[in-house]
Amino acid sequence: MPELSRFYGLVVRMFVRDHAPPHFHASYGDHEAMVDIRRGMVTAGWLPTRAQMLVLEWNELYRDQLLEAGAKAVQGDAPGKIDPLP
Repeated sequence: MPELSRFYGLVVRMFVRDHAPPHFHASYGDHEAMVDIRRGMVTAGWLPTRAQMLVLEWNELYRDQLLEAGAKAVQGDAPGKIDPLP
Protein backbone atom coordinates (compact mmCIF):
# COMPACT_ATOMS: atom_id res chain seq x y z
CA MET A 1 0.00 0.00 0.00
CA PRO A 2 1.73 3.22 -1.13
CA GLU A 3 2.46 5.87 1.48
CA LEU A 4 0.97 9.29 0.72
CA SER A 5 2.34 11.25 3.64
CA ARG A 6 3.83 11.06 7.12
CA PHE A 7 3.49 13.70 9.85
CA TYR A 8 3.28 13.94 13.66
CA GLY A 9 3.55 10.16 14.02
CA LEU A 10 0.72 9.54 11.53
CA VAL A 11 1.26 7.46 8.40
CA VAL A 12 -1.24 7.91 5.56
CA ARG A 13 -1.58 5.24 2.87
CA MET A 14 -3.84 4.47 -0.06
CA PHE A 15 -4.44 1.06 -1.63
CA VAL A 16 -4.06 0.73 -5.39
CA ARG A 17 -7.22 -0.63 -7.09
CA ASP A 18 -9.24 -0.10 -3.90
CA HIS A 19 -13.02 0.25 -3.66
CA ALA A 20 -15.19 3.38 -3.68
CA PRO A 21 -15.82 5.83 -2.09
CA PRO A 22 -12.43 7.57 -2.31
CA HIS A 23 -10.65 7.04 1.01
CA PHE A 24 -7.29 6.59 2.66
CA HIS A 25 -5.97 4.71 5.65
CA ALA A 26 -4.27 6.55 8.51
CA SER A 27 -2.30 4.79 11.20
CA TYR A 28 -0.95 6.07 14.48
CA GLY A 29 0.91 3.55 16.62
CA ASP A 30 -1.29 0.47 16.88
CA HIS A 31 -4.41 2.33 15.74
CA GLU A 32 -5.76 2.61 12.21
CA ALA A 33 -8.73 4.33 10.64
CA MET A 34 -10.23 4.64 7.18
CA VAL A 35 -11.13 8.21 6.18
CA ASP A 36 -13.70 9.10 3.52
CA ILE A 37 -12.07 11.93 1.55
CA ARG A 38 -15.24 13.66 0.33
CA ARG A 39 -17.12 13.47 3.61
CA GLY A 40 -14.05 14.25 5.72
CA MET A 41 -14.84 11.67 8.35
CA VAL A 42 -13.60 8.40 9.79
CA THR A 43 -15.75 5.58 8.44
CA ALA A 44 -13.99 2.59 9.99
CA GLY A 45 -11.43 1.99 12.70
CA TRP A 46 -10.30 4.40 15.38
CA LEU A 47 -7.57 6.95 16.10
CA PRO A 48 -6.87 8.80 19.34
CA THR A 49 -8.70 12.15 19.39
CA ARG A 50 -5.66 14.36 18.67
CA ALA A 51 -4.45 12.09 15.83
CA GLN A 52 -7.95 12.05 14.32
CA MET A 53 -8.18 15.84 14.47
CA LEU A 54 -4.82 16.16 12.69
CA VAL A 55 -5.68 13.70 9.94
CA LEU A 56 -9.07 15.33 9.31
CA GLU A 57 -7.41 18.76 9.16
CA TRP A 58 -4.92 17.33 6.63
CA ASN A 59 -7.80 15.84 4.62
CA GLU A 60 -9.50 19.24 4.46
CA LEU A 61 -6.29 21.01 3.44
CA TYR A 62 -5.39 18.54 0.67
CA ARG A 63 -8.83 17.23 -0.38
CA ASP A 64 -8.38 18.01 -4.10
CA GLN A 65 -4.97 16.31 -4.21
CA LEU A 66 -6.35 13.33 -2.30
CA LEU A 67 -9.21 12.93 -4.77
CA GLU A 68 -6.69 13.03 -7.64
CA ALA A 69 -4.55 10.43 -5.87
CA GLY A 70 -7.65 8.28 -5.37
CA ALA A 71 -8.50 8.46 -9.08
CA LYS A 72 -4.96 7.34 -9.94
CA ALA A 73 -5.09 4.49 -7.44
CA VAL A 74 -8.41 3.17 -8.76
CA GLN A 75 -6.82 2.96 -12.22
CA GLY A 76 -3.91 0.98 -10.77
CA ASP A 77 -1.39 3.83 -10.80
CA ALA A 78 0.71 4.95 -7.86
CA PRO A 79 -1.14 7.78 -6.09
CA GLY A 80 2.01 9.82 -5.47
CA LYS A 81 3.05 11.83 -2.44
CA ILE A 82 1.16 14.64 -0.69
CA ASP A 83 2.76 17.22 1.58
CA PRO A 84 2.50 16.65 5.32
CA LEU A 85 0.51 18.86 7.62
CA PRO A 86 2.51 22.06 8.12
